[in-house]
Amino acid sequence: MPPGGGGPMKDCEYSQISTHSSSPMESPHKKKKIAARRKWEVFPGRNKFFCNGRIMMARQTGVFYLTLILILVTSGLFFAFDCPYLAVKITPAIPVVGGILFFFVMGTLLRTSFSDPGVLPRATPDEAADLERQIDIANGTSSGGYRPPPRTKEVIINGQTVKLKYCFTCKIFRPPRASHCSLCDNCVERFDHHCPWVGNCVGKRNYRFFYMFILSLSFLTVFIFAFVITHVILRSQQTGFLNALKDSPASVLEAVVCFFSVWSIVGLSGFHTYLISSNQTTNEDIKGSWSNKRGKENYNPYSYGNIFTNCCVALCGPISPSLIDRRGYIQPDTPQPAAPSDGIAAYGATQSQSDMCDQDQCIQSTKFVLQAAATPLLQSEPSLTSDELHLPGKPGLGTPCASLTLGQPTPPSSMPNLTAEAALTDVLPLKEEHVGHQFLTPEEAPSPPRMLAGSPLAHSRTMHVLGLASQDSLHEDSVRGLVKLSSV
Repeated sequence: MPPGGGGPMKDCEYSQISTHSSSPMESPHKKKKIAARRKWEVFPGRNKFFCNGRIMMARQTGVFYLTLILILVTSGLFFAFDCPYLAVKITPAIPVVGGILFFFVMGTLLRTSFSDPGVLPRATPDEAADLERQIDIANGTSSGGYRPPPRTKEVIINGQTVKLKYCFTCKIFRPPRASHCSLCDNCVERFDHHCPWVGNCVGKRNYRFFYMFILSLSFLTVFIFAFVITHVILRSQQTGFLNALKDSPASVLEAVVCFFSVWSIVGLSGFHTYLISSNQTTNEDIKGSWSNKRGKENYNPYSYGNIFTNCCVALCGPISPSLIDRRGYIQPDTPQPAAPSDGIAAYGATQSQSDMCDQDQCIQSTKFVLQAAATPLLQSEPSLTSDELHLPGKPGLGTPCASLTLGQPTPPSSMPNLTAEAALTDVLPLKEEHVGHQFLTPEEAPSPPRMLAGSPLAHSRTMHVLGLASQDSLHEDSVRGLVKLSSV
């Protein structure tokens, strides 16, 4: 071979041999790697996720889009038709202040709508089953017995007794101030309310952004409404009121939208300012949980007794991390949250699934054994001589066989003396069964010719045929046992 020449050894390519087991019908190169799934893909609540789980919203988002349209359209008309005139006639600071308010409103709105409000993870089947057993023991009932309707626990917080309610959907005892949202189907920590205008629940992790959104939106609405009226008044002084409306029809639309919105937005901001100052939630205020009407000793155990401290805790305190880890990967051996059913039943379903997997593996392995066992015997078997068929304690084939009297049945032996046809009838039933068979007694059975004679050669042939029949019967008995095993 010339040096540097491309010989056949250089052109040869080697393919890597896969050491993993593969089925005969499937090539190792055709196997596709299954991508790991994230937890948000199997999240049990009624939520929508975007950007690979980074954005979390409620399923009903139609009103949220209406909120976006109202804010964008009203602010866009204001910056397009009113701000140029006001910046020239009054001050250029008007569009600057309006822009700052607009971006602050949009930022807090999106932060409230796209974040986790504080969803509590559901119990796994093992945790739910263990909690059910604890409830049974506490109520003095056995599994499957009657459970008293109230499922509550009492804890003491700052001297006030607080009841923890059991959630039948999430299979947990809800922490204090938590509640289950029926629209999102989740238990939310420090649940305030479900707001369709932001398209999400309002809870512990996004309440401050919700409050800053409605407060800044109140300022923006008042700001736009005030300067739209100022714009119309300045134009009406020059050209008249009707001409001013004709020259700036967008100002009329902005004034109408702001006039009907400002009352509800400002009122909502004032209500939540009261809740923050007293460290309450909307859910607690509506239910009257800490109202004096329930008793003189009833008070809010979460209030710090100071308005300034309550506002600082609500608006400036640390934000707790998300508990659901929606962007985390699902481990193969990680149990999934329990379905909204009985905990013991869910635990039993998990156990039955594992038993079914074990049974499938057993059946699969049995199929391979059956295929090997069902292989027919070798047709070319060596002929057995009389010396090879000699058994200890038994007379050889060369010795004359003891003559049997006709009419006496042959005593049963330890090995089944069945023919191959008789053994196959146990495994594969006959297609047609004949009715009314007449069985002959040993006395009526005709003796086969030349079989009871004292000829050693005839006896040797007989034993050879019977030995092959015994092997066939043993083979068929083993197949029948494996069939019965696979059917279990």
